[in-house]
Amino acid sequence: MSELLRLTGISKRFTKSVDLAGRIANVLGAKNVPRVVHAVDDVDLVVSAGEVVGLVGESGCGKSTLGRVIAGIHPPSAGAVFWEGRDINAMDAEAQKAFTLGVQMIFQDPMSSLNPRMRAGEIVGEAPRVHGFTDAQGQRAYVDALFQQVGLDPEYKQRLPHQFSGGQRARIGIARALAVKPRLLVCDESVAALDVSIQAQVLNLFMDLREQLGLAYVFISHDLGVVRHIADRVVIMYLGRVVESGPRAAIFGTPQHPYTRALLENVPRLDARKRRFVTVKGEIPSPLDPPPGCHFHPRCPHAGPRCSREVPVKTAASQGHIVACHLADGGVD
Repeated sequence: MSELLRLTGISKRFTKSVDLAGRIANVLGAKNVPRVVHAVDDVDLVVSAGEVVGLVGESGCGKSTLGRVIAGIHPPSAGAVFWEGRDINAMDAEAQKAFTLGVQMIFQDPMSSLNPRMRAGEIVGEAPRVHGFTDAQGQRAYVDALFQQVGLDPEYKQRLPHQFSGGQRARIGIARALAVKPRLLVCDESVAALDVSIQAQVLNLFMDLREQLGLAYVFISHDLGVVRHIADRVVIMYLGRVVESGPRAAIFGTPQHPYTRALLENVPRLDARKRRFVTVKGEIPSPLDPPPGCHFHPRCPHAGPRCSREVPVKTAASQGHIVACHLADGGVD
């Protein structure tokens, strides 16, 4: 498969400046400084055409922020984004527009991402009309086709968002994303708020659209069961960094990083009903003050002196299977 998107060295920082009260306090001798959230830290990622990449991690690990960087909602603080081999910052206006339309995002809560004052048909039809995919005369037929494509009755397009169920709102969000003919969809916990039966329907819809349209996905989720069902390749994030990535079979069959193993050990299984549930010890550290060295070392059962001093390098465990852990690059001592 040809390369569609590449991220190299992507970092994202959010800085909260000292407010007026803090500046006044500094005049009186206080030492208030701007607070910096290290949301994403030196991430490399490649997405090929037609590929589904599952992005997994605990809440607060930076996966949603990375998704927004991919979709162009947040500019990166460092690093570069390449679309079909071209740096997006070096593109002309036409190419940048193609990238902007080519990557669309589907959000976790469709109710909060849909304009409550607009009818469903207007929500789906606005962008393709503005960007020239259809004109005013053809908009009705264009929207009807999109509704049918995601499994909604075109008659529903006159309804407001609150008149739909959660699963139907999710489908409207998908239709809105498809309306500008993207090549990559960034799905941020897109099925997390749905009932299990509805989740299955929406996941099957994603797979059908992939086959019909050749779409690629970055599928962000904390649910490893869902990722195992849908992803070709899996990327594990912890506190802003990628700790392991590889083909689905390698990640679920031979995980190398202690964090990945801990996540997989706690996936519910029918053949382990009497197994004691053991969580990953401790809490994920604050991105305001991440630990030195390996970010996972305060919670890792295998941590050694080296883990608190050195950032692990990315090491190839097998073909296409990368792990960032001192256990794989010479030991923890």
